[in-house]
Amino acid sequence: MSTLSMDEFEDLSSFVYRKTGIRFESKKIYFISKRVQKRMDFLEIGTVAEYIRYLRFSDPAGAEFQNLVDLLTINETYFFRDFPQLQAFGDHCLEEVVKKKEACGDQKIRIWSAPCSTGEEPYTLGIILHAMLDNVRHWDIEILASDIDRNVLNTARTGQYARRSLRDVPPEYLKAYFTHSGNGTYHISERINKLIRFEHLNLSSKEAVRARTGFDFIFCRNLLIYFDDVSRKQLVDHFYMALNPGGFLFLGSSESVSRISSAYRMKRAGAHLVYYKQ
Repeated sequence: MSTLSMDEFEDLSSFVYRKTGIRFESKKIYFISKRVQKRMDFLEIGTVAEYIRYLRFSDPAGAEFQNLVDLLTINETYFFRDFPQLQAFGDHCLEEVVKKKEACGDQKIRIWSAPCSTGEEPYTLGIILHAMLDNVRHWDIEILASDIDRNVLNTARTGQYARRSLRDVPPEYLKAYFTHSGNGTYHISERINKLIRFEHLNLSSKEAVRARTGFDFIFCRNLLIYFDDVSRKQLVDHFYMALNPGGFLFLGSSESVSRISSAYRMKRAGAHLVYYKQ
């Protein structure tokens, strides 16, 4: 396998950026090269230049570009990832939103997990809601789980996971919300599965993102680090419009809104500082 030249890397990464908002740094050149070569071998294309021309002029429906994106996006995740942040959500933010809704007779809770990867995050959120809400059956709950990668969405829809993905699940939740399949895998409870709506979505599509509104919580953890400043601001601003007043935005531990947008407010939720829409 030959590594992309720097010119080829810049050409391809710029093409990906324009379509997805994801910017790959030059240190990723070997990572990109391996995945591009895999697609070239499949299509029997001899050079990177030919492959880029193929993406630009012979892929009108974007099927090959989607295949490439599926290989380039990293989807390592697991249930109850960043547990302290989830505690802030369940013990403080959820309680605050529920009290406001109960006061005005609103029984809807809407959450957006973007990107949802193989489903561990949205299913985790569903478990937390089911475990912590009083009279959970009286609530109209929907968790939108979106991702640009169709392969991980297909995996997520099955609701089946290896033990490694469940390594941080509290034992009482493992017993209550999973069934051991007997072949080393676990299946998520139908009570949780039915709360999730999986959807293929490119977050760089302004029209698609603007069409999603009315959320009480948005989780977008560990994605902004792959975007440049312009794409980050556009997405964070879209999320602000998608949130209900009093709604919360959760980012990854190394990500911050304060340097991107002045629209959000901050408050303490237990040991965490969280972003919300006033």
